[in-house]
Amino acid sequence: MTNTKHSTATTAVYGSEEMMRPAPTMTIPEHPTTPEIAYRMVKDETYAETQPRLNLATFVTTYMDEYATRLMNEAVSMNYIDQTEYPRVAVMASRCINILANLWNTPEKGESKTGALGIGSSEACMLGGVSAWLRWRKLRQAAGKPYDKPNLVMSAGMQVVWEKFCQLWQIELRQVPLTREQRTLSPKEAIKLCDENTICVVPIAGVTWTGLNDDIEALDKELDAFNKATGYDIPIHVDAASGGFILPFISPETKWDFRLKWVASISTSGHKFGLVYPGLGWVVWRDKSMLPDEMSFSVNYLGAEVTQVGLNFSRPAAQVLGQYYNFIRLGREGYHDVQRNSMEIARYCHQRIGDMECFENYSSEVVNPLFVWSLAEEYEKRAKWTLYDLQALLQQSGWMVPAYSMPKNIEDMTVMRIVIRQGMSRDMADMLLKDIENGVAELEKLKYPTTSRLKWEAQEKQHGKVFTH
Repeated sequence: MTNTKHSTATTAVYGSEEMMRPAPTMTIPEHPTTPEIAYRMVKDETYAETQPRLNLATFVTTYMDEYATRLMNEAVSMNYIDQTEYPRVAVMASRCINILANLWNTPEKGESKTGALGIGSSEACMLGGVSAWLRWRKLRQAAGKPYDKPNLVMSAGMQVVWEKFCQLWQIELRQVPLTREQRTLSPKEAIKLCDENTICVVPIAGVTWTGLNDDIEALDKELDAFNKATGYDIPIHVDAASGGFILPFISPETKWDFRLKWVASISTSGHKFGLVYPGLGWVVWRDKSMLPDEMSFSVNYLGAEVTQVGLNFSRPAAQVLGQYYNFIRLGREGYHDVQRNSMEIARYCHQRIGDMECFENYSSEVVNPLFVWSLAEEYEKRAKWTLYDLQALLQQSGWMVPAYSMPKNIEDMTVMRIVIRQGMSRDMADMLLKDIENGVAELEKLKYPTTSRLKWEAQEKQHGKVFTH
């Protein structure tokens, strides 16, 4: 169909020529259209998507209150890096760093703490990793030793950013396997992988795969003994993408932060349990000596000398305003209340799912507002379906509850995970649980195995297992 006329302000959206043509995919349209029609075309593209608050696969914040949303919308055009034009944004970012550093029990004195913001926790992780690598390299150079074979040690329950970091900076990634018995990082096994080329050990507070926390205090003790015995200076970077905003409010007595001797830096995600829309990450160092000078870059073409620590240059200012707003609006008590409610709803779902005959929880406890479960061993032997089939059924009701295989060494285990965030109520949890129960009931009526079940059985038969239906 050819365009016989251009749309005007009086053209009805669904009476326009644009709505009679496929959306542009390869070339830019020849003519402009009205903002109302352009808005509707883009908006309609998203209608088939899962509603964000029903997406229990993501850790990312999907709800902020009206004033926070308004504040961020009003700042959507502001570029954080232009500190000449928006100097107060930089001040607020510095205040956020100070607040986080003190939440994590920094030993650093003075009014300004050492930290940086990132587009997300992935950039924050990389900044922590780069600082450890540069410090290690400088020590090796000063000692006249080779510095061409750095390595990093962490568990196989890592997030993919660490693979990216090690690949991009050519650092050997040494992984401590997870097992059915050892479901978090084993400090003793981690130490066995350390040597003079280890730039740091990275424990995780809030493992993406499972929701569990590595025992960082135990790791610190093992590392202290190892460093004393060897004369090495191997530090810890804590990947606290989730736990960094949970532990200070839910378990303040737990020692995982700068109270531990070898913790040199900590990264977290402001857009996860920091309760800010994406994307925002934070990294804080123990003190200025932990942040190499060569990580700071200065430019003067923005009207003044601006010094920045980061992999990215331009970045949104709105998320900084959102984080500072949350600190003011919620305070310690408010954060505690929000995280406590998320934890209680997660524990409620954990108990209800664990009570179902067909399921088995991965862990007996919930330490972050997320958990995983699998099919119970005996039930799995006779089932005609897998968790991937349940995922598909829940998606029909709008829920996104992911099913996936676990990391290497326990990859034969398939689990489902739900992440409970601000915006998930007890009533919504009951709706989810009812949909899970209905989904299981529907799957149990099957006369023949599903495609995913047959695929799984074929894989298991290679290991000598026999199935009957």
